[in-house]
Amino acid sequence: MRKNKTAYLMLFISLFGFMFFYIIPFIMSIFYAFIDNPLSKNFVGLNNYRELFSNRYFLRGLKNAIVFMSISIPLNIIISLGLAMALNKIKFFSRYLSLIFLIPLAIPSATTAFFWKQVFSLNGVLNKFLYTLNIEPVDWLNSRYSMYIIVFIFLWKNIGYNMILFIAGLNNIPKLYYECAEIEGASRFQQFRIVTLTYLLPTFMLSLIMTFINSFKVFKEIFILTGDNPHEDIYVLQHYMNNMFMSLNYPKLVSSISILITVITIFITALYVFEGRISKNLSE
Repeated sequence: MRKNKTAYLMLFISLFGFMFFYIIPFIMSIFYAFIDNPLSKNFVGLNNYRELFSNRYFLRGLKNAIVFMSISIPLNIIISLGLAMALNKIKFFSRYLSLIFLIPLAIPSATTAFFWKQVFSLNGVLNKFLYTLNIEPVDWLNSRYSMYIIVFIFLWKNIGYNMILFIAGLNNIPKLYYECAEIEGASRFQQFRIVTLTYLLPTFMLSLIMTFINSFKVFKEIFILTGDNPHEDIYVLQHYMNNMFMSLNYPKLVSSISILITVITIFITALYVFEGRISKNLSE
């Protein structure tokens, strides 16, 4: 303790900050989820949740969030895995190519949104190009194509992160396994299915969790691109949360975001931990 007292002091400061700014507010938010309002503080049980799932704006945001995740998360993982395998084979300039895919992560959300707004707005670059082809301009961010545009922006920004995770996972697979599979007569696809996918399972789960968490952050780009009133196809849960915050409706805000999303995240994280234990037992 005497040798490491400085380290313990630094850890205590970090733990105190985490408790003060995250754990304690979260515990308080659980209380707000079961009262009618912060003034009277009358206990209402699950009424907030019943009202929540009968609110058409919440249901619209939930539906759009599910659609967005159903499209963006699988595409992110599949494309990033494909890029990782390609870069793992290409030794020449592979580091510089990896850096290119990581650049979007370093660009601030406001800059990202401003750039893509210049591309997809009614007077943007894309419509000017279509005009030269005698095609009518489209307000892309306020049309039925808006969801696909947001998915594209999300992939452009986040593929590099998962790609690095998969590259690290691929480098941890011993080459001996592939050589043994080749000697046994396994085809390329069989090697990929039996060796690569099996040993990348922990990386898959980690990528799934990180992509799931990052998918909630896409609200920043949507808000900067479209403001308070986006097209109904890209009205997500954070828009509902923002509206509840502006109206000081804390019970709805807490029950819709703080509790619901936390439960989903804990469930997915528990699957990752459970999968890790199974993989460890199988390897032993």
